[in-house]
Amino acid sequence: MAAERGLLPALLLALLAGGGQQPGAADYCSWRGSGLSWEPRSRAVEQVHLRCTEGSLEWMYPVRALRVVLEPILSSAQHTTVCIKPASDYQGASIYVERAGQLHLVASPQRDISRRTASFQYELLSNQSAAGPDFKKMALVKAMCRPCDNVELLMAICSSDFVVKGSIRNVSHDSENHMSQVDVNVQKVYRQKNRIFQQDEASGEWRGPIRTLLQCKVKKGAGDFLFTGNEHFGEAWLGCAPRFKDFSFIYHAARERRANPCEFQLN
Repeated sequence: MAAERGLLPALLLALLAGGGQQPGAADYCSWRGSGLSWEPRSRAVEQVHLRCTEGSLEWMYPVRALRVVLEPILSSAQHTTVCIKPASDYQGASIYVERAGQLHLVASPQRDISRRTASFQYELLSNQSAAGPDFKKMALVKAMCRPCDNVELLMAICSSDFVVKGSIRNVSHDSENHMSQVDVNVQKVYRQKNRIFQQDEASGEWRGPIRTLLQCKVKKGAGDFLFTGNEHFGEAWLGCAPRFKDFSFIYHAARERRANPCEFQLN
């Protein structure tokens, strides 16, 4: 479609409801390819199927158009939000989202055809609400910034991508990207999905960055905290972060009542 209109190289993203087919040899979580391997005189649009809820794509020497079909095997795929994070050096192609047969530009056209790599990460998030985007955004900010109640605190240690005990080393704010970063000195890593929290070779201390929304107005506080949250695009995002002594009291009280949702060794 883009090639026929004479546009510069383009990525066409389409989200289809999954579940009807089983993944085959040509289905991927991630894809890496080059336009140099394509027939130079062909005007056909190449197509790639990505079947996972997260992955990446790297298109080197982009030419014509690449149609990326996000077709996850999810029962609620029709209620899925697609999050795209272009690489910091993303160059060489425009990104379009295909909806009802129409193309909608979501990234500005690249005019310098000497730029040769277009790559991004993607995540598919399930939407349980039919509310509009403005309402969802406000709800997200409210949910991320308000303190967690006791039930949420207890669930956080069971379901979070990371759970670490530590203190706040520094807090920095990025107004351009509307986010804050909390640098944590880690005393103990209870769980982490990936190696975000690592040991510094020089000092031997365990450290790691946790991000949150700028609107939350996070400040540096003294004492030990239990940091929990989820990972998105390889970055840790803050969920519940109670003071460690407060959470310890809440957890042991719930355990005595047999109201703790999961067993967790805090010591």
